[in-house]
Amino acid sequence: MIERPLWLQRIFSSWNLAPIVWLSGVRRVGKSTLARAIPDADYINCDLPSAQQQLADPEQFYRSLSRPRLILDEVHQLPDPSRLLKIGADAFPHLRILATGSSTLAATGKFRDSLTGRKRNLHLIPVRHDELPAFGVTDLQHRLHRGGLPPALLSPHHDPGFYAEWLDSYYARDIQELFRVEKRGAFLKLVESVLRLSGGQIEATTLANLTGLSRPTVLNYLDVLEATHVTRTLRPWSGGSPRELVKQPRIYGFDTGFVAFARGWSDLRPDDLGNLWEHLVLERLGSDPAAPDLHYWRDKDDHEIDFILPRGRGVVDAIECKWNSRHFDPDNLRRFRTLHPKGANFVVSTDITQPLHRTLADLAVTFTGLDTLASQIWSKGA
Repeated sequence: MIERPLWLQRIFSSWNLAPIVWLSGVRRVGKSTLARAIPDADYINCDLPSAQQQLADPEQFYRSLSRPRLILDEVHQLPDPSRLLKIGADAFPHLRILATGSSTLAATGKFRDSLTGRKRNLHLIPVRHDELPAFGVTDLQHRLHRGGLPPALLSPHHDPGFYAEWLDSYYARDIQELFRVEKRGAFLKLVESVLRLSGGQIEATTLANLTGLSRPTVLNYLDVLEATHVTRTLRPWSGGSPRELVKQPRIYGFDTGFVAFARGWSDLRPDDLGNLWEHLVLERLGSDPAAPDLHYWRDKDDHEIDFILPRGRGVVDAIECKWNSRHFDPDNLRRFRTLHPKGANFVVSTDITQPLHRTLADLAVTFTGLDTLASQIWSKGA
């Protein structure tokens, strides 16, 4: 079993704040494996029919436990999971419970109680850049092409069938069971369209034309994709200038392997790397416990900044992603800083191992690698 100490530490830190940790993440991301690595814990696979019988009388079940921790894997499969978790938190306060599921808890219709004050949320993402050595992966392009789901990442061969099978299972298990989406073909076509266009500005009207769905249905399905962690939406950031875009969002797919699959890439060319690297940077930023409220920036002349981190009182950080730092052109950053002069500037590149501070176009710019990005951001914001 590959150890993932970062995530175990986050689970235990969350247990210090609340008795229940809700561990969400897409199918095959490693939730069950991570849960089984927790020591001194009872493990229940709620996907099994026998689990419902075992948990039919919650009080009796909790009293029978002899260990201080309980894992309820795929807890949303139970008929009334919120009642079970609430009884555990209220009547057995010394017990620590880890409950796993594919979607955000709020989007899971079976949860009649939000468990306010009793839980902390933890989102397990595909294998992070800094976890690759533990998985025996030394080639970053391998991670970008295969993605970060462990079965695909560790497979001896690139298997496009894995991604197709995953999408079928995602619809059959997560979507049908949780949301009752009926139009399978159109829904999967929407997923594939979003993955293919990932990282770009995506209009609901365009997706409606591609899939044959109505625009309201597309908007509803996009909410479902975000609730099940298959996409992440970034809103444009504006300081009020009429030259800045304020409405059209960017949508990113959850995993670089699925983006490459949707685009039909059997291998990666140099021109493919920058966009996938941008996805990996976003995954890293979004996995921080104090995940920043990220946006992007674009003006009506098509000048763009990949990621924007507002800090308040007119201070806003700009983050640009470049596969090779030598290809960074400061023109977009200069245009942005003409409107918004306060804040730090970062360029995240694969060829930077230690942060470098440079002045370009009269702007102070910090060049950093992905491993040191978070520390650089928080040190600037301190």
